[in-house]
Amino acid sequence: MRRPTMTDVAREVGVTAKTVSRVLNDDGPVAVETRERVMEAVRKLGYQPNLMARNMRVGARDAAIGLVIPEMGNPFFGTVAGGIESAVRARGLTLIVGNSSETADLEQSLIATFLARRVSALMVVPSATSDHRHLRNERVAGLPIVFLDRPAVGLTADSVVSANREGARTGVAHLIAHGHRRIGFVGDVPATLYTRRERFQGYRDALEDAGLPFDRGLVETGHDQEAAARATMRLLALDDPPTALFAGNNLASMGAVVALSRARRRNVALVGFDDLPLAECLDPPLTVVAQDPARMGAAAAELVLARLDGDRSKARRTLVPTRLVVRGSGELPAPGSATRG
Repeated sequence: MRRPTMTDVAREVGVTAKTVSRVLNDDGPVAVETRERVMEAVRKLGYQPNLMARNMRVGARDAAIGLVIPEMGNPFFGTVAGGIESAVRARGLTLIVGNSSETADLEQSLIATFLARRVSALMVVPSATSDHRHLRNERVAGLPIVFLDRPAVGLTADSVVSANREGARTGVAHLIAHGHRRIGFVGDVPATLYTRRERFQGYRDALEDAGLPFDRGLVETGHDQEAAARATMRLLALDDPPTALFAGNNLASMGAVVALSRARRRNVALVGFDDLPLAECLDPPLTVVAQDPARMGAAAAELVLARLDGDRSKARRTLVPTRLVVRGSGELPAPGSATRG
C-alpha cells in the first residue's frame, strides 16, 4: 500500500501542499479552521512527515543520536546502548546504532552517514585502529561528541571509560592474595588497544606491588572466544604453567572457561574482567572484575544532554568504577600455598 503524501493531505482538505507544509512546520499564518482540517486529514490518512528530509532542507538537527559500536554481538555494548537509550528517550531523542565490526573504515563511514543525517549528537566506541581527526570541524562547530569505553585518537573530546587499570590491578591482587605466583594473562588484540593496554598495565602493577617478576611467557592473546581458548591451552601446556589466569575481557573469560573445561583442569584459579551472563552457573562460579556498562551509557548520555543544553566547558573524561565480584573461581588456592587473605 502506498504511503500517504503531503499532496494527498492537501487534496483531502482542498488546499495547496504549501498550506499543509505551513501547518505541519508552524511556518507562516494559517486560519485556525484550516489548521484543524489539515490536522484531521493527517490523522485520517496516517500521514508521517519526512523529518530527515525536512531537517536536511532547513539545516536543522535531527532528533536522533548516532552511536557507533564495534561489536553488535557483544552483550557489553548492548547494555551500554541500553543505558544511553533510557536516558535520552525522556528528552524525545531517538538512539540509532551502527556496527563498525572493529574496522576503522566502516566506523568512519557510519560516522559520515550519521553526520549527513544531521544527528543531534554523536557517540563512538572507537575501533582498534581508528583516528578521529576528521571530526575536528564538527567538534569546533559545537556538535556534542562523546567516546565510550575507549578515548578518541587525535581529537580532544568527552569520553566515558571504565577504571580499567585499577580494576585489573584489584583482580590480579586478589589472585596473589590466594597464594598464586604464576598468573597468566589472556588479553585482546592488538596490544595497543586502549582497554587491553590499561588492563595489562594493571596486571603488571599488581605483580610489582607484590614483588613478583613479570614473565612475558605468561602473556597470551585472543580476540574472540575460540582464540582465547587456544591461548589458554598454550599457557596450560607450558613446562611451568600458571596456577591462575586473569582474562582481560568477557570473550577472553569465556575462552578460558572453555579451555579449562576441555583440559579438565579444576585447580586453576580464574578472574575475568567484565561480567558474563550466567557466570554464577559455571562450576566453579566465575569471579570477575565487573564493569557497569549501563552506568557508562547513562554517563555518556548525561554528557551529551548537558552539551545540548549549552554546556561549553572543556572536554572531560568520566571514569566509571569497577567492582570485584567474588564467586569461587578466583578463590581457588595455589597448590601447596597458604592464602594470605
